Amino acid sequence: MDGDRRLTMECRALCGACCTAPSITSPIPGMPAGKPAGVPCVQLDERMRCRLFGRPERPAFCASLRPGPDMCGSSRAQALAMLAALEEATRPSPSDTAAPRNP
Repeated sequence: MDGDRRLTMECRALCGACCTAPSITSPIPGMPAGKPAGVPCVQLDERMRCRLFGRPERPAFCASLRPGPDMCGSSRAQALAMLAALEEATRPSPSDTAAPRNP
């Protein structure tokens, strides 16, 4: 297997971790301001599947997520933990988002 290829897998049944753990800053139908980390997306159905999958309304961030061992781990709990850690690691620090001061 080519070393540059990511391993991918099918979405785990009843998981939805990638639609819960990360924050999404772009608008989502039903969530016009996006969603905070740890909050399930309103587009998750009762089977924890995305109602927008394959549709143009699906945010680009969501479409960029690919299920794989590095994101999904071996269980829903592990996926939530891994994605929460990634969310924390990529969150801008308060100094990165502070308004510039006048000299």
